[in-house]
Amino acid sequence: MKRISYYLFAIFFLLYSCKNEIPTCDIIIENGTIYDGSGEKPYKGTIAIEGEYITYVGPVKKYNAKKIIDATNRAVAPGFINMLSWGYNSLLDDGRSLSDLKQGVTLEVFGEGNSPGPRGKKDSPDYISFGDAMKKLESNGVSTNIASFLGATTVRIQEVGYANRKASIDEINKMRLLVQESMIEGAMGIGSSLIYAPADYADTDELIALSEVAGYYGGMYISHMRNEDSKVIEALDELITISEKAKIPAEIYHLKASRKNNWHLLDEIIDKVEKARARGLKITADIYTYNASSTGLTGVIPTWVQEGGHRAWINRMQQPIPRKKVLEDIRKELKQQDPKGILMVGFNKSSMAKKYLGKTIDEAAKMRNQSPEETIVDLIIEDDSRIQCIYFSMSEENIKKKISLPWVSFCSDAGSYSNPSKGFRTHPRAFGSFIRVLGKYSRDENLLSLEEAIRKLSGLPASNLGIIDRGLLKEKFFADIVVFDPNTVQDKATFDKPIQFAEGIEHVIVNGQAVIEDGEHTNLYPGKFVTGPGYKKAKNFDNYH
Repeated sequence: MKRISYYLFAIFFLLYSCKNEIPTCDIIIENGTIYDGSGEKPYKGTIAIEGEYITYVGPVKKYNAKKIIDATNRAVAPGFINMLSWGYNSLLDDGRSLSDLKQGVTLEVFGEGNSPGPRGKKDSPDYISFGDAMKKLESNGVSTNIASFLGATTVRIQEVGYANRKASIDEINKMRLLVQESMIEGAMGIGSSLIYAPADYADTDELIALSEVAGYYGGMYISHMRNEDSKVIEALDELITISEKAKIPAEIYHLKASRKNNWHLLDEIIDKVEKARARGLKITADIYTYNASSTGLTGVIPTWVQEGGHRAWINRMQQPIPRKKVLEDIRKELKQQDPKGILMVGFNKSSMAKKYLGKTIDEAAKMRNQSPEETIVDLIIEDDSRIQCIYFSMSEENIKKKISLPWVSFCSDAGSYSNPSKGFRTHPRAFGSFIRVLGKYSRDENLLSLEEAIRKLSGLPASNLGIIDRGLLKEKFFADIVVFDPNTVQDKATFDKPIQFAEGIEHVIVNGQAVIEDGEHTNLYPGKFVTGPGYKKAKNFDNYH
């Protein structure tokens, strides 16, 4: 009888001990205010991480952990998503991605018109596929996750080159095959950039044909539309037509009504998008949080002169007849875009940078005793580049309207940089576009609640991209997490001094590993190639029709 009692006591003790045993994990984030990325109200709680994943998120709970992050008086959110990054090459050079990590970004999305692959002749040793190009960056080591759309321009160059003509049926079929292969390799969809050559040589039917394939594999069509100023409504109509006919969700890259005479068109754009959404089309947009854009002097140069690629373009502008015509076309553009509002920030040659970096076209024209249009053409020829510029062309009022829209997420439209000592200049959006959503627009101007700001930085773009295990703080989701002080997050970059890191982001976790601790990089590179919905789904598109 005593032995039976002993065994019963032992069993009871073991059961009681198991019931009250404190669970273990790799990382515990405790005492923080949890914003789960859905837009729901925040709450005080605990997050547990084991390996790459979140294993618990909810009310306060005790854990034994290898690493404890005390998030008292801090916000805890999903990692933010940069819907338009030009960081592929800058991250190959330095994978830390500090300009974005210090804003809470944990996923960089490439592919506005041009994508890392495919490149080269398909049957030659120099060929690199879309998937191989993305894996190259992943294996090189990167602290943020990476993803990309397949560039419609990249695909066109592969099959058509730089010719200003309609693609043949055979060329379109070859392009569609490249889309199919790239979707299976992990592309998020098709990205176009239709104000640039040779992208704008593609007509609507070509874009529909490519988007049909991407849509079949669950992807999105995302576009720098064919026009962003006086013809922006017609450009939006084209995007909506592509979405409808190709049966594909569509997103507008860096939504804007550019140049002062066109600012009033934003209301019509919003109305048209919301009517399309009301009838069932999945139309969304992203923006950067500044009243100035950035691109080359190509922003005021007609694309007809650029046919044949860079060398043909430079040579053509030195010939008397084409030069005369291009000067006339630029003069018309400058009636809408004041040369005083075009600031030059990037040159190919150091001698050119020494003379003109930080100067406007108006200032350079006076220095050279030329007209602004002559200055633009000759500077491009002398520098043998398109010359990177900042265009002051948007209104603050319109930025606030766009930020308030529930279907708008955010981007930088810039590279991701880690070494300010390299002595370069860029747009401040590379260092501040995301943190301004939290600081300037949510906290300081009360334009949107912090939970809504975080949703638009995380849950919304993840959903738009079709990513099912990131963008929210949920159990079994990848642990991409940001801890920040909502009272101190602040952008520091300005147009005069753009190379300044944001402040207030204290901890960033990517795939369960801390890449920022107490504001400093940890020399860890756990970033992954995040694949799109069609990844490895080798179903044949030919069966679609």
